[in-house]
Amino acid sequence: MKAVIVNEDHSLSWGEVDHPKIGDHEVLIRISATAINRADLMQRKGFYPPPPGASEIMGLECAGEIVEVGAGCTRFMSGDKVCALLAGGGYSQYASAHEGSVLPIPDGLSDEQAAALPEVFATAWLNLFIEAGLKAGDKTIIHAGGSGVGTTAIQLCKAFGASSFVTVGSKDKLRACIELGASGGFNRHDGSFLETAKTFAGESGVDVILDPVGAGYLSDNLSLLGLGGRLVLIGLMGGIKAELDLAQMMMKRARIIGSTLRTRPVTEKAVVMAQLEEKVWPKIVNQEIKPIIEAVFPITGIADAHDLVASDTTTGKVILTVDH
Repeated sequence: MKAVIVNEDHSLSWGEVDHPKIGDHEVLIRISATAINRADLMQRKGFYPPPPGASEIMGLECAGEIVEVGAGCTRFMSGDKVCALLAGGGYSQYASAHEGSVLPIPDGLSDEQAAALPEVFATAWLNLFIEAGLKAGDKTIIHAGGSGVGTTAIQLCKAFGASSFVTVGSKDKLRACIELGASGGFNRHDGSFLETAKTFAGESGVDVILDPVGAGYLSDNLSLLGLGGRLVLIGLMGGIKAELDLAQMMMKRARIIGSTLRTRPVTEKAVVMAQLEEKVWPKIVNQEIKPIIEAVFPITGIADAHDLVASDTTTGKVILTVDH
C-alpha cells in the first residue's frame, strides 16, 4: 500500500510501505480521508514519536470502510462505514484500529467531514467533561479557540449549557468562534487577554480553562480561575517551565491537570469514544454540532497541507483525501 513517508530531510513523499496487520480486537480500514493535527507536524520534525507498538506513519484519525475484522471483534463487520481514533497510521491507504477506538460515521456526514471528528472531539470531550467535569452553567476559557480542538470545544460548551471565552490569533478567527457560540474572546496579537477575560470571568472567576499554550499563560490562567477551578493543560506551545503561585492555587483550591490522549491505553480511549457516540453523535446528526473544516487537499499534496496548518491561519481542520 502507499502512505506518506517522512524523508531524512523531513520532506514528505507518497510511497510504498508495508501493509498493516490486525490483531484479534482490531479492524482494518480502507481509508478515504484523514486529517492533520499539530502533533503530526511535531512528529515530522522528530519531536513527538508514536507510542510503543503504534504505526510510525503520521495520522491520528481517519474515515473509511472496514475491509477486515479480527477474530475477537464483536461490533463491526466488513463494509461498515466508520471513523477512527488512531495512535498513528492515518496518512495511508489502510490503517488498523482497535474496535474500541472506532465509531460509525454519523448519519448525513461525508467521509471528509467524518475524518475531522475523532481526534479533536475525543480531545475536547476527554478534557472538558471527563478530566475537568464541565457542567451546565460553568464558565470556560478556551485558548487557541480557532483550532480544531477549540472550535469543537466551543460547540460542546454551548450544546451542554456552558459558556465560553476564547483567545485566538486573528479577528477573523474571533468572529468565527463567536458565530460557533463563544460568548466573547480576545485576539492575542492585541496584547494580554487578561483584562478582557476578567470581565467574562466576573467576581466568581472561571470554572474550567482548556489550554494548549502552557507556561506562557500559566500565571494569567491561575488568576482567572474561581474557587475549585480546573486548568487542563493539553499542549506546551508557550513553553514548558513557569513559576507557580502555590498560595493562590491553595486558596482557590484549584486543580492543574496535565492531559494527553495519544498514549492512553485503548481501554481509556474506548470510554471516551463510547461517550461521544452516546452524547455527541446525536447532536451531530441533528446538526446542533458540526465538524469545522478549513480546507481539503489530496494526500499527495501533503506538503502544502502541512504548510497551511503551520501558518496558523486556519480555523478548524485541514482534511486529506486518499486515492486508491
